[in-house]
Amino acid sequence: MANEGAAGGANGLGPRASMVMSLVLGLLLGALSALVMFPAAEHLRSLRDGERAQATLYTSGACMAGQCEVKFQAGGRTVVADLPVGSGGGKRSVGAAMTVRYQADDPQVVAREDDVGGGGAALLGWMSGGAAVFFLVIAGAAALYLAWQRRTRNR
Repeated sequence: MANEGAAGGANGLGPRASMVMSLVLGLLLGALSALVMFPAAEHLRSLRDGERAQATLYTSGACMAGQCEVKFQAGGRTVVADLPVGSGGGKRSVGAAMTVRYQADDPQVVAREDDVGGGGAALLGWMSGGAAVFFLVIAGAAALYLAWQRRTRNR
């Protein structure tokens, strides 16, 4: 039983390890939200007023991770462009028709018309941001518990 306290007890992680893990997870989720998902959603929104074109899914994959390509006509030429991070439509098969928006001066900057409101990137940004707050609150509660425990021990 003497080793129980050193190993975190029989119930799993101790409060200090829980605090550190919650803090790290909260910071990682916050970084994902602030540095990846919200900028991706803003990029998708920037194409709201872009040129409209009918496209086909050229390569499918994890569109949310930016691994899909579309093929469309812009300015009299055929363009194959990557869909940006946060795009939907990953469950569609190659050749599926969709409407895209692109920048007139750079047709390689494209997004599905269904995603120009922010798409899945906005949803994931808010979800990961909410999860970050949750884990940071857990870390704060663990820190308060450790401080209270230390104070009651020293009495």
